[in-house]
Amino acid sequence: MPLSGIALAPLLVSPVAPSPRRGSVATAAARRPSALRRARCSAAAASGEAGEAGELPRATLLWRAAKLPIYSVALVPLTVGSACAYHHAGLFFAKRYFIILAAAVLVITWLNLSNDVFDSDTGADKNKKESVVNIIGSRAVTQNAANVSLFLGFAGLFWAFAEAGDARFIFLVMCAIFCGYVYQCPPFRLSYQGLGEPLCFAAFGPLATTAFYFSSSNVNISSGTALLPLTKTVIASSVLVGLTTTLILFCSHFHQIDGDLAVGKMSPLVRVGTEAGSRIVVVAVAMLYILLAAFGVCKALPSACTVLCALTLPVGKLVVDYVLKNHEDNAKIFMAKYYCVRLHALFGMALASGLVLARNGILA
Repeated sequence: MPLSGIALAPLLVSPVAPSPRRGSVATAAARRPSALRRARCSAAAASGEAGEAGELPRATLLWRAAKLPIYSVALVPLTVGSACAYHHAGLFFAKRYFIILAAAVLVITWLNLSNDVFDSDTGADKNKKESVVNIIGSRAVTQNAANVSLFLGFAGLFWAFAEAGDARFIFLVMCAIFCGYVYQCPPFRLSYQGLGEPLCFAAFGPLATTAFYFSSSNVNISSGTALLPLTKTVIASSVLVGLTTTLILFCSHFHQIDGDLAVGKMSPLVRVGTEAGSRIVVVAVAMLYILLAAFGVCKALPSACTVLCALTLPVGKLVVDYVLKNHEDNAKIFMAKYYCVRLHALFGMALASGLVLARNGILA
């Protein structure tokens, strides 16, 4: 089971917080090696403390626009869903896994690009330097790239459907994509009504994770067909994946409250403020581990999952401490979503690894 890739995305993000004194940073960086100078530049750009758009290197803007760490939201549901299938029936199809992974990445690319397009239309991204529309200066090109990504993603998903022969897979994955559409696209734009988090939980948790579990069905086995049953293990796993994914989206709003409010985007943090929002993060992280323990006690998850996922507690504490300390500092709270990405990726890796170990008789 190819699990190691989950750990890569969080390592792409530096947790170093930049100095608020831009001039002193630039002077000090000039005396450092070029690698360190680039790291400082990336940190300053990530925190939003850079000056005008001309002061930001194009490479930095492109890095921020690419949102590479966020693509763990494509990797984790697929890997956990595939691990659930392996745990239940010993099924794993490597070629299918990697084609679905490529398709999922393309769908997330569509989600990111179209989000930039429609936020550009409403003015939400007017001052967002890393918006793809602002970088390339063309809404049409960005929209066309998004559409091509979605088309290619659909091609990969329907190929996987033909291989698996399980209509539940394609139905659930289409429902997940529809959640992404109504989240941001007109005439719905439900994220502007504060419904982004419920949609995110449903899309990446119960819908996508369960769909990817069903993608391991196979109609070519000697019995003629082998459709996987819906189990309490995949339900429990999908809930945990949905929770960690939603935490990323929620924390991404902290530094955008003023911009969201200006265009009427009523995100949860616009409604409740950063103080209450930081307490919600504490509750969400606590709930993640409470649910983990509950699922372990009721045998919805094997002991290996409980033990390995519990080892991510220090990362969960890091998220909580960082948000509680910096929720009023727009420059620093920008990084909170990347700490959440780290928790999401490591928790997902631990969950998938536990399912694989249990299948092989270790802490079953």
